[in-house]
Amino acid sequence: MRTRTLISLAGALGALSLPLAATPASAAGAVLTTGSAGGTAVAAGQVLTAPLAAGAAATFRSTATGTTGLSCTSSQFTATVNGNPASPGTATETVTAHTFNASSCTTNVTGVLGVTSITVNNLPYSATVTSAGVLTVSPPAGSAIRTTVVLRTLLGSINCVYQAPSLSGTASNTDNSINFNAQQFTKVSGSSLCFANGYFTAKYAPVTANGQVVFVN
Repeated sequence: MRTRTLISLAGALGALSLPLAATPASAAGAVLTTGSAGGTAVAAGQVLTAPLAAGAAATFRSTATGTTGLSCTSSQFTATVNGNPASPGTATETVTAHTFNASSCTTNVTGVLGVTSITVNNLPYSATVTSAGVLTVSPPAGSAIRTTVVLRTLLGSINCVYQAPSLSGTASNTDNSINFNAQQFTKVSGSSLCFANGYFTAKYAPVTANGQVVFVN
């Protein structure tokens, strides 16, 4: 089943982060372009999407470098561009959805039989991406980036709720990707089968707008 999440886990995760008028490109070009680096400026209001990179998985591990936890091979994020200034600068986005296909998720957590759903809460999130490729995803004021994981066990379903103050990632023009590496979430509720911390890692590519790949300048 598909559920709404980050990057969202993203949110991406994060990642895989509105004015409706297009943002004009300056002579120097805009931060976000399509066609090529320095190409056509992405207009404010355009929707960006990205699936997991081919062969990649979104993982949620109990430690930053460990192998125990969850792994999903189907996930996608959606964001809307708010502002896209001339480069060098910082583009702004709103992350409106981040989905995981629970049927693609597996787990090796002792006592857990499977993954029922992964949902990113408190959407939408705000996101920024700089000309240097630094991506930051932030929750609404007064809240947190929160993810609810529902797991199947021999004793029934359990809910594991995790949150983080923000997420950091990177954007690359090599494969038009965004990457999250070991982004830490802390458990705020759940049974003893829910590990105390969850570390989210994922690569989403390609990022596209209207079917064209997106470059960061």
